[in-house]
Amino acid sequence: MTSPAYDSVLLVSFGGPEGPADVEPFLANVTAGRRVPADRLEAVARQYHHFGGISPLNEQCRRLRDALAARLAASGHELPVYWGNRNWTPYLADAVAEMAAAGHRRALALVTSAYSSYSGCRQYLDDIAAARASAGGTAPAIDKVRAYYDHPGFIAPFVDAVAEARMNLPAEVRSGARLVFTAHSIPESMAASCDYERQLGETARLVAAGAGFDGWTMAWQSRSGPPSVPWLEPDVNDCLRELSSRGAAAVVLAPIGFITDHMEVMWDLDVVAAGTAADLGLRQARATTPGTGPDDRFVAMWQELVEERLDPAKVRRSLGRLGTGPDRCPDSCCPLRT
Repeated sequence: MTSPAYDSVLLVSFGGPEGPADVEPFLANVTAGRRVPADRLEAVARQYHHFGGISPLNEQCRRLRDALAARLAASGHELPVYWGNRNWTPYLADAVAEMAAAGHRRALALVTSAYSSYSGCRQYLDDIAAARASAGGTAPAIDKVRAYYDHPGFIAPFVDAVAEARMNLPAEVRSGARLVFTAHSIPESMAASCDYERQLGETARLVAAGAGFDGWTMAWQSRSGPPSVPWLEPDVNDCLRELSSRGAAAVVLAPIGFITDHMEVMWDLDVVAAGTAADLGLRQARATTPGTGPDDRFVAMWQELVEERLDPAKVRRSLGRLGTGPDRCPDSCCPLRT
């Protein structure tokens, strides 16, 4: 079996504002065509302005891009790493046009989501297709790497981060701390048509075992849909209230649904959930996500995901019970359902 001749790498992400003047235009991009109420947009805008109108995601992507490019170059791979966003500069369409102008013919895409879901996989594939169409006939072919939710380079940093977070709790509550994993909630109908919940369950099981926790709870955050549409529950704040009512004195929050500490992690966990825990008298500590630093093991994993596509004989690593995912998603996977 011969590997395609890949000549470049493309990092694809969500995007975020880089100053107060960017917040409202950015949110207009995110919600385009979605009849989101004005008061909801104002509430989200306040979250960004709480942090100076700057999302940390773009800077995190710059560090990830540069770290991956350095690793690939050090390994002898002449693969420039481009970066494009769904909702803000640098836009994905501009990145693909730049790749086309540079003469690149076939690229591998890495996305800032470890899981299979509409927003974390299928929508990125659609975004890439739209960007290629915008670039015209000279656009490179672009293949996305497989889901990496159970790769050692994703699990090991989270194991260490959870263990470190527990050690940051006061000694008198440390041993009895409850472990709460979080991920972005999605509509139940969407969850029923993809492997998102099942994959998160594998990540949670692996991280909890590695960090020495006998049990764990899965909670959800960042819900944005109308109340009439059922989304995955419980909300992390409701979960904290339930744990407190059952006598918990401390919790470790681990946002395994995210690869970096971007705005939803910072607002939903570090502001809102932290406030809920304080009101309940719960001591809490949060684990850092592996792409934030970034952790070198995470970057090495991305390098490995690229190299396994360059060399079909390379062993494809995974730790979970679900097996490694396919190189190419079936056309029917992760459909949009609300």
